[in-house]
Amino acid sequence: MNPHEMRLLIIDDDDAYREVLSRSLGRRGFSVSLAGSLDEGLAACRDHDPDYVLLDLNLDGQSGLSLIQPILDLAPGARIVVLTGYASIQTAVGALRLGAGHYLPKPASVADIVKALLEDEVEIPDDGPDDRMTVRHLEWEYIQRMLAEHDGNIAATARALKMHRRTLQRKLAKKRPLAIEV
Repeated sequence: MNPHEMRLLIIDDDDAYREVLSRSLGRRGFSVSLAGSLDEGLAACRDHDPDYVLLDLNLDGQSGLSLIQPILDLAPGARIVVLTGYASIQTAVGALRLGAGHYLPKPASVADIVKALLEDEVEIPDDGPDDRMTVRHLEWEYIQRMLAEHDGNIAATARALKMHRRTLQRKLAKKRPLAIEV
């Protein structure tokens, strides 16, 4: 496929990140449309009939996963790549099952994003059965599972985990822990 003819819709609630991606991908030949919320994303999808969609998993406390099926209904041929700062294997598998073509953790390089948009091969990290999980990694995976159960809503997840919302946000802002004890 030639990216010079491709329409791309970026749905992300981070204005600065969305603008930087737009400029970078525009320089690579994509015709870019932008949206900052679930409603704006659906409207832009209707208006621009995208070939590709970059979709943030957490859109201002709401799950971007809820947009996958409506986007595919409006633009059946669109390839959806989910970008997230809350990466976990469970949410990756969930996104792919719902119809996303790829899943990338933030920060992702523009080269990785272009590759995910254009290539059909999906790579899911291998967590072999011999890996020993650290306590921090187990906590991370549990938080990710709870976050997925609450559709990416941080406040609801914090209530379910019986922790303060800011504490949860700090834990999510930290880099994902390694699965193997060193």
